[in-house]
Amino acid sequence: MKQILHFIPVIVFAASVQAGDMGEELFSDNCIVCHGVTGQGDGPAARGLNTAPADLTGIAARRDGVWPMLEVMSIIDGYSRNTLSREDMPVFENFLDNEMVEFDTGNGVNVLVPEKLIEIVKYLEALQDPTPTRYVP
Repeated sequence: MKQILHFIPVIVFAASVQAGDMGEELFSDNCIVCHGVTGQGDGPAARGLNTAPADLTGIAARRDGVWPMLEVMSIIDGYSRNTLSREDMPVFENFLDNEMVEFDTGNGVNVLVPEKLIEIVKYLEALQDPTPTRYVP
């Protein structure tokens, strides 16, 4: 009986951490190899790529403090591949095949988008240095 009581809090805690950190887990599983643990483009595979991985911590800084949610989403899901020279950046189809959630595109209209895509972009927003001062969807 004592052993069961010992494991119950661990299981509950692990489940709550996993649910709350989906974006971080997705980043760890899909992005660290090229973009590095901190997102600065210094992952172990970065040296072997034709195009250096972007420093993901400076997206807002490069846009005068604006966090461009839709732009980042479209880069990750592959829709804007023609806007940047990124031949080594994979399209993450696994981010698109999952639970759908509502997202306001900025015009007051909510659309359904993949939850994993929203979560990874929210995690990237949290990596911004400095923190974004303005937001666009």
